[in-house]
Amino acid sequence: MAQDIKEILKLGLDQEGSDIFLIPGSPICLKREGEIYAITEERMMPADSEKLIRQIYEISGRDIDLLLHTGDDDFSVSVPGAGRFRCNAYKQRSSLAAVLRIVTFGLPDCEKMHIPPAVMGLSRIKNGMILVTGPAGSGKSTTLSCLIDRINQEKSGHIITIEDPIEYIHSHRKSLVSQREISHDTENYEVALRAALRQTPNVILLGEMRDFETIQTALTAAETGQLLLSSLHTVGAAKTIDRIVDVFPAGQQEQIRVQISMVLRAVVSQQLLPVIGGGLEPAFEIMIVNPAIQNMIREGKVHQMDNVIYAGAEAGMRTMDNDILRLYREGKITRDTALTYAVNPDILERKLN
Repeated sequence: MAQDIKEILKLGLDQEGSDIFLIPGSPICLKREGEIYAITEERMMPADSEKLIRQIYEISGRDIDLLLHTGDDDFSVSVPGAGRFRCNAYKQRSSLAAVLRIVTFGLPDCEKMHIPPAVMGLSRIKNGMILVTGPAGSGKSTTLSCLIDRINQEKSGHIITIEDPIEYIHSHRKSLVSQREISHDTENYEVALRAALRQTPNVILLGEMRDFETIQTALTAAETGQLLLSSLHTVGAAKTIDRIVDVFPAGQQEQIRVQISMVLRAVVSQQLLPVIGGGLEPAFEIMIVNPAIQNMIREGKVHQMDNVIYAGAEAGMRTMDNDILRLYREGKITRDTALTYAVNPDILERKLN
């Protein structure tokens, strides 16, 4: 069994993986292009995984007591000669395990990531809220990083990112960039976001809107003239808006719908689909708020938004199922994949037929 975590991390990078799994009872595994492969022959014993995870904590200079007492810890680590990693360490069956997301040096290329021009064009929006949504591992952080990089290239101002943990490092270009990491640089999202409003920001990137307090503060921040970008684990604009509204007490929900209708500028939803021959390709839903959508949000009729999105192709809008249909017609994905990832599989099946 490999005893040096640096060798394991370097192997994961050399094999162009996205995640490394250190789980007792299994060989060390690597996720690449959506598939998981063993990269060692021997299965790890609990003592093996604990030794490797303790090495990660030593390299990062982080106290392992948080993991031992709470059972979960999330942080980033830079390993000289290997790269940067986002580590989620946790207890399972009374042993220690970890999953490390590989974060490549340098910023992602929006064209290589197949991010459509309509999404990148959102960088021109000056204020309000832009949300990038999708399931875990769908590329939300990559899309947000590309948008921040585009703003950094094109606009003069102060960009503040609040992340848990920081995944991509942005240098000062046309804008000044302050990057804050939860637990390292600030206590939590809510505290950092309130402080950001006193740091003369033009753009705020909030890594994730996790809870009531953060969502409430984010809506307030978006009202004060800045551009706020964030993410949610939802698929589709309608579910995203419902998710935000539902965290508020029933008596406040009507007021919140009005607030969302005033500050929301766009919702981008994305999924990564396995393509024929191996690899992954993103499918996007793009909803850009116009007067018709504002009215639907205010009146609680978000289930009707798909019709407006479908009709808004000239404005850069697209539905998730239409983008999945495009990938199928281009011969990139199978029929089964298209139906598996569809928002409305019955309707999509009729189109496929």
